[in-house]
Amino acid sequence: MKLSDVIEELVEERGLDRSVLSSIVCEGIIAAYEKRYPSLTISIDHDKKTDEIKVLVDKLVVEGQPEDEEFEISSKKARAINPNIQVNEYIKVPFDGKIGRIEILRAKQVIAQKIRTVESLAVYNEFKDKEGSIVNGVIHKCERGGAIVKLQDTLAFLPKSLMMPSDKCIVGYSIRALLKEVLIEPRNENQLILDRASENFLQKLFELEIPEVFEKLVEVKKIVRIPGYKSKIVVASHDKNIDPVGTCVGVGGARIKPILKELGGEKIDIIAWTDSKEEFIKDALKPAEVKRVIIVDTENAEIYVNEDQRSLAIGKMGQNISLASRLVGMNLHLAQEEKKDSRSDEDNDFQELD
Repeated sequence: MKLSDVIEELVEERGLDRSVLSSIVCEGIIAAYEKRYPSLTISIDHDKKTDEIKVLVDKLVVEGQPEDEEFEISSKKARAINPNIQVNEYIKVPFDGKIGRIEILRAKQVIAQKIRTVESLAVYNEFKDKEGSIVNGVIHKCERGGAIVKLQDTLAFLPKSLMMPSDKCIVGYSIRALLKEVLIEPRNENQLILDRASENFLQKLFELEIPEVFEKLVEVKKIVRIPGYKSKIVVASHDKNIDPVGTCVGVGGARIKPILKELGGEKIDIIAWTDSKEEFIKDALKPAEVKRVIIVDTENAEIYVNEDQRSLAIGKMGQNISLASRLVGMNLHLAQEEKKDSRSDEDNDFQELD
């Protein structure tokens, strides 16, 4: 039996190392024989020069005629194979037992499983160091649950739950995403999990597009996000000569525009860090202009705005005030300004006249 005939197709299809595949195929053959002959000790001898394999079985060397030829061999026959063999030692002899369809199926299962394990380990080793970074790929296939993305020669999965609302699955389109997880073994046939909807994805975009963020001169202290609608990001400068907000926006918006384009129109509010809780809350509610903030307790604050600013403060479906609350870590409540009593004012005027 020539091993090359068995693995040639696997080499071309899988692109794995030939010696690794040779070892895997041998293990599969052993598994097939062990299924048919579970009481025997089977091994494989692979002659790499001739590329031939022999199935061998261990037998006990006995003096005289063996009582059980399945497990024993006479010393005379054994010494024809190995002149130095001694009685009561084990020797490997060619095995001529046959295997059937069921055993061949077992061999195929073992080979397939071991190939998957080798491939999974190769993918893990290649991508583990890239976990948590942004990768570039091409949409390979659209599925009900998400998109299959090709990263060079390896497939990754972008779940629908980790896509942005504006994302469209179009085969052949380039895409950037965060490599969220690199699994040591595939889960539901997926080993590389991508993400475009998280705060981490936005954080990495800022690091890519803004050198000062990458170099830690400007620190991104916190990000809250509703994918497709709006993100709020708090930045602080570690250099008094660097304006953190201006640095992130860039001249004429040059730095923020590529990020906005990547997010498909999602808005971004960039806020400078301040130690003042009141000022922080005011900034967090942008684009609304806040008149007054009253800190009720560690978990709640009342916000006062002019009537024309209420809708801006609340935002679409309450999303702006929700994001601001998450950003500052408090429950923000829009309070109603008390109206002055016009009748009491008039009474005061008459009293003054009297």
